[in-house]
Amino acid sequence: MTDLAGRSALVSGASRGIGLEVARTLAGEGMRVVMLARSEAELRDRALEIGAGAIPIRCDVGDASAVSEAAEHAREKLGAVPDVVVNNAGLFSLTALDKTDPAAFRATIDVNLVAPFLIVHAFLSQMRARKRGHIVTIGSIADRNIFPENGAYAASKFGARALHEVLRAELRGSGVRATLVSPAQVDTDLWNDVDPDNRPGFTPRREMLPAKAVAAAVLYAVSQPPAVNIDELRLSHS
Repeated sequence: MTDLAGRSALVSGASRGIGLEVARTLAGEGMRVVMLARSEAELRDRALEIGAGAIPIRCDVGDASAVSEAAEHAREKLGAVPDVVVNNAGLFSLTALDKTDPAAFRATIDVNLVAPFLIVHAFLSQMRARKRGHIVTIGSIADRNIFPENGAYAASKFGARALHEVLRAELRGSGVRATLVSPAQVDTDLWNDVDPDNRPGFTPRREMLPAKAVAAAVLYAVSQPPAVNIDELRLSHS
């Protein structure tokens, strides 16, 4: 156990993949964890598996009003703003720019970039007032490396990295911390429709990072002494 026991967290995209592993890991340290995801049944099942410390709240983070409602619900459940916020929810698809549906492009930006801003905006003022809190952004290798057919995702992740950098600059000395965790390819359900094992030039799933590795990086960042900020962690397969 770390000194995270008794504290609280909110994790978006928490019903599967990286978000689920982060929620499990933080709950395992004795934290109360609000889990946000779109799929209510799956979310509740995963929360039951984690145990009493998990609080499932259905939320489509691509919907601004839903984010606002979920943030208020989380405050009510926790009795305060979370100590840790992990912005993880994401959309990912591979499409050439000239074949990308503008609505799909906008949806990716809404989920991967606008939603993290809205979640931060909902809690940041109170974090500043109490001079404590930690905002973790789950980035990607695609937040500074360009790949074909990655227009929407790369644009959103470059933006998320920029948002983190601004946040870090504004929070320095405030007591509120901000960390960007940017992994290389992670073996999650996001790859199911892509089938990277059978596409030339793609990393096979057996060579991708496990979601648990990203959760371990998040735990490392948030469990540092209060005077230490881990600005950025970039993860790759050894």
